[in-house]
Amino acid sequence: MIKLQNIKIGSGNPLVLIAGPCVVESRELTLRTADRISKITKKHNVPFIFKSSYKKANRTSSFSFSTIGMHESLRILSEIKSEFDVPILTDIHTESEAAVAAEVADILQIPAFLCRQTELLQAAGRTGKIINIKKGQFLAPEDMKHQADKVISTGNKKVMLTERGTTFGYHNLVVDMRSLQIMHELGHPVILDATHSVQLPGAGKGETSGSPEFIFPISRAGVAVGIDGLFLEVHPDPKRALSDAASQLKLDLLEELIKQVAEIDKLVKTKLKM
Repeated sequence: MIKLQNIKIGSGNPLVLIAGPCVVESRELTLRTADRISKITKKHNVPFIFKSSYKKANRTSSFSFSTIGMHESLRILSEIKSEFDVPILTDIHTESEAAVAAEVADILQIPAFLCRQTELLQAAGRTGKIINIKKGQFLAPEDMKHQADKVISTGNKKVMLTERGTTFGYHNLVVDMRSLQIMHELGHPVILDATHSVQLPGAGKGETSGSPEFIFPISRAGVAVGIDGLFLEVHPDPKRALSDAASQLKLDLLEELIKQVAEIDKLVKTKLKM
C-alpha cells in the first residue's frame, strides 16, 4: 500500500481516480476541468489525484501540439494543487526533468515508451516521489518487475504499475485483463489507464485515432478484476483537445462512469475481504 496525504492506494482500499486533461492546454481549461472533477469525486466519495502533462514529448507528427511551456504548465499544476487541495501526477521524459517536476508533482509518471530507460527510472526514484510506471505496449506484464526494481534500487519503494494496452497488430491495442492480476502479484498497486487503452496508434493520418466508446466497458472490466486505481484522460470537449482528441473521455460522461465503477469496486473488494 502507498499513502499519499489522506489517500491509500492498494491493499484493498477503495478505487482511486487519476484524471485530468491529457496535457495542460491553458490555465482556464485546466482549472475548470479540475474543479468539475473535484466536485464529482467529492460527491461520490472517490479519492482523486489530478493528472495532466506539462509537455507531450511522444507525438505522432512533428506538427502535433506539445506544450504551452514546461514552467508555465507546472505553475498551473501548482495552482491546482493549492486551489483544490489535490495531489498532482505528471509525466517526465528525461533525467533532468525529474527534480524540476518533483517540486510540484506528488507522483512522477514514466511514459510507456520510456519504461525501460534505466537512468530515467532511477532519476525519478531518487526524488523520493511516488513513481507510476506505465507498462510499455511491447512488454509482458511480468517484465514490469525489472522496471519497478530499477526505481527500488534507489531506495524508493513507492512504485505503481499501469496497464495502458498492448500492441495488437498495426494501429491497434488490446487490454489483456490477465495483466492486471499478474502485475498485482508483483507487489505494487496496479492502475488501469482506460483512455490510452482505446487508442489506435498512428491510425489517424498523422495522428493517433481512438475508440472512446470502449472506455466504459474497459473501465468496468478492470475494476471487476480488482484494480487499485483508474486512470482517465478527461476533457470538456475532446474533439477540440490539442492532444489525444480521439481517446479522451468527455467530461460530461465522467460522473456516470464514476457511479458505475464505484459500485463494482465496492462489491469486488467487499468479497475479497470475506
